[in-house]
Formats: sequence, structure tokens, C-alpha cells
Amino acid sequence: MKQILLATALLLATTAAQAQYVGGTGSNPNSHGVSGYTRSNGTYVQPYQATNPNGTQRDNYGTSGNVNPYTGATGHRTPRY
Repeated sequence: MKQILLATALLLATTAAQAQYVGGTGSNPNSHGVSGYTRSNGTYVQPYQATNPNGTQRDNYGTSGNVNPYTGATGHRTPRY
């Protein structure tokens, strides 16, 4: 009986973890899409992918040493924190 409960618990945990990953778009689970918008000066900004906020800039796509997997662009900015 304990083995059945353990197997069921593992199955549910595995299913939940997969659902979180697939829940986005099947792409990078550490990023999110940003909708296009118009700046106050009238310039339109195209939609883009950004890394999820996490308290550091060292893993952002635009930071020096990183490469944006969506565009292939190499980062050039120095992190502020």
C-alpha cells in the first residue's frame, strides 16, 4: 500500500513539474514575452522576449557575455547590480 501511495505521489509531482514547463510556450522557462507598446515620444517598440526578474542583471540577454537565444545578439551592457 505504501508503495502505491509513493508511486502515485511521484507521478503527480512529475506531472506538475512538466505542466509548469510546458505551460509557457514550450520555449525557455526563464523568460517571458513582452507585448509591443508605444513610447511617450510616439516610437513603437516591437514585442520581444525578456528574462524573468530575479534580483540580478548578470543573466539578462543584454548583459556582457550573454547571448540572446531568440536573436543571436551578444550582450554589451555592464550590469548595474
